[in-house]
Amino acid sequence: MTFDPGQLGQSRADLAETLRTMRKRASRTQVWLARRCNMSQTKLSNIETGRITPGLVDVELILRALDVPPELVAEAVALARLARTEWESKRALWRTGLEKRQAELSGLEAEATTLRYFLPAMVTGLLATPEYIRASLGHSPVGISKTVARKLERQAVLYDTAKRFTFLLTEQAVKWAVVPPVAMAVQIDRLVSVSRLPNVRIGVIPLGEIVERGPMNTFTVYDQRLATVETFTGRIVFQDPRDIAEHLEVFDLYERHALFGEDARGVLGEWAKIYRP
Repeated sequence: MTFDPGQLGQSRADLAETLRTMRKRASRTQVWLARRCNMSQTKLSNIETGRITPGLVDVELILRALDVPPELVAEAVALARLARTEWESKRALWRTGLEKRQAELSGLEAEATTLRYFLPAMVTGLLATPEYIRASLGHSPVGISKTVARKLERQAVLYDTAKRFTFLLTEQAVKWAVVPPVAMAVQIDRLVSVSRLPNVRIGVIPLGEIVERGPMNTFTVYDQRLATVETFTGRIVFQDPRDIAEHLEVFDLYERHALFGEDARGVLGEWAKIYRP
C-alpha cells in the first residue's frame, strides 16, 4: 500500500469496514468472534465502527479467527498500519496555532522517560537559544512571541533527572547559520553547556564520517511507543511498533558514528570559533 498523507484520515474507517465485511462474509457474529479473540464484544463493536483503532495484534487475531485468505490479510494489515499513523500539515498547524503544537510536544515530553532526537538539519527548540528560536520561526505566517516563550518553558524538562535524553546532530545541523555569527557561537556554546547535564547526551556527527545511510529526516522517538517525523510540509506520527523499531534502528546506526562527551565538546568548541569575531 502506497503511503499517501491524504489517506490517513480515512484509513481507520476503511479498516473498520474491511474487518466488519470479513466477519459478515465468514457468517460469524460479533459474539462468536469476540470470544474467539478473547476480547469483549464492546471492544469488537468499537473496532468495527471505527470508534477505536485496533493494534496489529488485535487485527491479526481477528483475521486468524476468520481464516482470511493471505492476500486479504496483507490488505487488512496494511490498513491497520496506516490507521495507526497520523499526518498533520503545516497549514493545519498554522490554523490551530503554534502554541497548541508546543502544548502537544510538552505533553509527549512529560509522558516519556527516554527521548531520542535525530537532528540532521537544524538545532531543535529544546537546545536552542531565544535568538535562534525566534529566527527559526521567521517563516511562520502567525505571531511567534508566545511560541518562543513556550519553547523556552519546555526546556525545563531537560533538568528532570528522571528522564534520559539523547540528541544526535550532524555538523550541518550545528553550523547551519540561522542567526548572525556571534549568535551562532552562543548557540553552539549552549550545546556544550547542556551536554554537561547528567541525564543529557549530545552526540555530533562530523562531515567526512563514513555513514552508509543518508540523513533523510528530523525525527524523535519517545520511549518505544511513538515516533514523529518532520517534513517541510508537516509532521507524521507513527505508532505502529514496526515503524518505531525501524526508527530506533536508524537512530542506533547514527549513534554509533557520533562523538560524545569531551570529544563532542572539543569539536563543538572548534566549530564555535568559526563564528567568533
